[in-house]
Amino acid sequence: MFYVYVLQSLKNSKRYIGSTNFRPEIRLEQHNKGANRWTRQNRPFELLYSEQCADKRFALKRERFLKSGHGISFLNRILNAK
Repeated sequence: MFYVYVLQSLKNSKRYIGSTNFRPEIRLEQHNKGANRWTRQNRPFELLYSEQCADKRFALKRERFLKSGHGISFLNRILNAK
Protein backbone atom coordinates (compact mmCIF):
# COMPACT_ATOMS: atom_id res chain seq x y z
CA MET A 1 0.00 0.00 0.00
CA PHE A 2 1.19 3.52 -0.79
CA TYR A 3 0.13 6.88 0.58
CA VAL A 4 0.13 10.53 -0.43
CA TYR A 5 0.29 12.94 2.48
CA VAL A 6 0.29 16.65 3.25
CA LEU A 7 2.15 18.09 6.21
CA GLN A 8 2.03 21.64 7.49
CA SER A 9 4.88 23.30 9.32
CA LEU A 10 3.95 24.61 12.76
CA LYS A 11 6.93 26.95 12.47
CA ASN A 12 5.91 28.86 9.33
CA SER A 13 2.70 27.22 7.95
CA LYS A 14 4.45 25.93 4.80
CA ARG A 15 3.08 22.70 3.35
CA TYR A 16 5.01 19.61 2.37
CA ILE A 17 3.44 17.08 -0.02
CA GLY A 18 4.96 13.64 -0.39
CA SER A 19 4.28 9.98 -1.14
CA THR A 20 5.49 6.91 0.70
CA ASN A 21 4.95 3.22 1.34
CA PHE A 22 4.98 3.89 5.11
CA ARG A 23 1.89 4.92 7.04
CA PRO A 24 1.65 8.74 7.03
CA GLU A 25 1.96 8.86 10.83
CA ILE A 26 5.33 7.09 10.63
CA ARG A 27 6.50 9.41 7.87
CA LEU A 28 5.41 12.41 10.00
CA GLU A 29 7.67 11.17 12.82
CA GLN A 30 10.57 10.81 10.38
CA HIS A 31 10.10 14.34 9.07
CA ASN A 32 9.86 15.74 12.59
CA LYS A 33 13.19 14.05 13.35
CA GLY A 34 14.77 15.79 10.32
CA ALA A 35 14.45 13.17 7.56
CA ASN A 36 15.57 15.58 4.85
CA ARG A 37 17.06 19.04 4.60
CA TRP A 38 13.85 20.93 3.79
CA THR A 39 11.78 19.34 6.54
CA ARG A 40 14.65 19.69 9.04
CA GLN A 41 14.60 23.47 8.50
CA ASN A 42 10.80 23.80 8.70
CA ARG A 43 9.87 21.38 11.47
CA PRO A 44 7.81 20.59 13.52
CA PHE A 45 4.97 19.39 11.31
CA GLU A 46 1.42 18.21 11.67
CA LEU A 47 -0.35 15.81 9.32
CA LEU A 48 -3.13 17.67 7.48
CA TYR A 49 -4.26 15.12 4.91
CA SER A 50 -3.49 11.67 3.55
CA GLU A 51 -4.80 9.35 0.85
CA GLN A 52 -4.29 5.64 0.42
CA CYS A 53 -3.23 4.53 -3.07
CA ALA A 54 -3.21 1.08 -4.63
CA ASP A 55 0.25 1.35 -6.17
CA LYS A 56 3.37 3.51 -6.33
CA ARG A 57 2.66 4.79 -9.83
CA PHE A 58 -0.75 6.17 -8.84
CA ALA A 59 0.67 7.64 -5.60
CA LEU A 60 3.34 9.54 -7.56
CA LYS A 61 0.75 10.75 -10.06
CA ARG A 62 -1.50 11.92 -7.22
CA GLU A 63 1.44 13.67 -5.52
CA ARG A 64 2.19 15.58 -8.74
CA PHE A 65 -1.48 16.59 -8.98
CA LEU A 66 -1.58 17.86 -5.38
CA LYS A 67 1.50 20.01 -6.08
CA SER A 68 -0.18 21.57 -9.15
CA GLY A 69 -2.40 24.64 -9.14
CA HIS A 70 -5.59 22.56 -9.35
CA GLY A 71 -4.30 20.27 -6.61
CA ILE A 72 -3.53 23.19 -4.31
CA SER A 73 -7.05 24.53 -4.90
CA PHE A 74 -8.46 21.07 -4.12
CA LEU A 75 -6.48 20.88 -0.87
CA ASN A 76 -7.52 24.40 0.14
CA ARG A 77 -11.19 23.52 -0.40
CA ILE A 78 -11.15 20.27 1.57
CA LEU A 79 -8.92 21.55 4.36
CA ASN A 80 -11.00 24.69 4.83
CA ALA A 81 -14.17 22.57 4.94
CA LYS A 82 -12.91 20.70 8.04
